[in-house]
Amino acid sequence: MDDLDRAARALLRLPPSCGPVRLVAVDGHAGSGKSTLAAGLSAALGDAPVLHLDDLATHEELFEWGGRLREQVLEPLSRGETAAYRPYDWRLRRFGAARELPAAPVVLVEGVGAGRRAVRPFLAWLLWMERGAEESWARGRHRDGAEQAAFWDGWTVAETRHFAEDPSRPAADTLVRECPEGYDWLPGPGVTAGTDQIITHRDGSLFVN
Repeated sequence: MDDLDRAARALLRLPPSCGPVRLVAVDGHAGSGKSTLAAGLSAALGDAPVLHLDDLATHEELFEWGGRLREQVLEPLSRGETAAYRPYDWRLRRFGAARELPAAPVVLVEGVGAGRRAVRPFLAWLLWMERGAEESWARGRHRDGAEQAAFWDGWTVAETRHFAEDPSRPAADTLVRECPEGYDWLPGPGVTAGTDQIITHRDGSLFVN
């Protein structure tokens, strides 16, 4: 069993947090590896649904997607209903056809700001990708190429402002550090020590009590 399998087992042991759903956020700087981690966890969970917050943001509203998230996703899931959201097309600059997000045992929400203050009451667990801003942004710029340089210039300013006003890392339950082979899982600032802790961290791995 690898570390993603152990993490998946641990997440399934958490109590539901949004209706019947264990809503798990994967937050961190742009380019830090959130999407890759979310994809790995989804596979380990048997193809758990993943909501990418890029689908709710727009060119004009990089971080003002809270209302769409609440109305289209959080409220239906909290009632045990299948959510339906309209993903934004970044090339056509408009929202597309509705996409369903079922009320599965675990639903992953991935993106910068996934652990924001307004979302945390709905979360079962908050994962933070432990990679610095400058390194993450350099990775993202390299990935997206020179044609997206102007977008990244504006993005880094907006992201810095967002995390200054509404930081996620201080509330993170687990800090996840990408390694050449797998991940290290470290206790986050938001972890409260106690005998009732469901997910614990030993030797860089997650374990279920």
